[in-house]
Amino acid sequence: MVSAVQTVRDERTAGTRDALMAAAERLFAEHGLSAVSNRQIAEAAGQRNNTVVGYHFGSKTALVRAIMTRRGEQTDVIRRRHVAAVDGSGDVRDWVGALVRPVTEHLASLGTPSWNARMTVQVMTDPTMRELVSEEACARPPLRQILDGLGRCLPEVPDEVRAERGAMARHLINHTCAERERALAEGTGPRYRSWHHTADALTDAVTGLLTAPVTGPREER
Repeated sequence: MVSAVQTVRDERTAGTRDALMAAAERLFAEHGLSAVSNRQIAEAAGQRNNTVVGYHFGSKTALVRAIMTRRGEQTDVIRRRHVAAVDGSGDVRDWVGALVRPVTEHLASLGTPSWNARMTVQVMTDPTMRELVSEEACARPPLRQILDGLGRCLPEVPDEVRAERGAMARHLINHTCAERERALAEGTGPRYRSWHHTADALTDAVTGLLTAPVTGPREER
């Protein structure tokens, strides 16, 4: 039986971890991964002990992964609903919508200001973290189902081209969402814009990207 004292300790630990993750997400979004120290994260989280990040997460890398994993799990809840809605579809646009809309819906749920989209861009431009996070994300069943669904809709696109365009689509989605998040936080975005509009625009763009004609082989210039 868990004692009341242990319950309080567990709640304090969870609260400290949450505070550290929230502070780190904001600082990473604003300044980049390499420019932020564990000391700065601890101070921003209201912690006096400068070693608290190491105590709770072990390393900055582990802290980044914890943040991205939590956000990924939250997005997966939405993603499963979209996957169920398009299951069996042979329409590329349906699967692109299932790829895009969980991201924008999750960001909309965070309110303003939020930091996740901008932190994601920082993570994806860091070679080491990009590899770690990408491998984990692609292993998630809902995302794997979407990628498989897109693959079935694009049998005529060579695997190499599909991989190239997948990378382009990832950059387009991440950077577009990050710019909208920044505009909202700074109050510089057009008032008529919304995350729903962003999802529509991205779905149009990514669908066009994936279904564009493929240039045939040609000699290197």
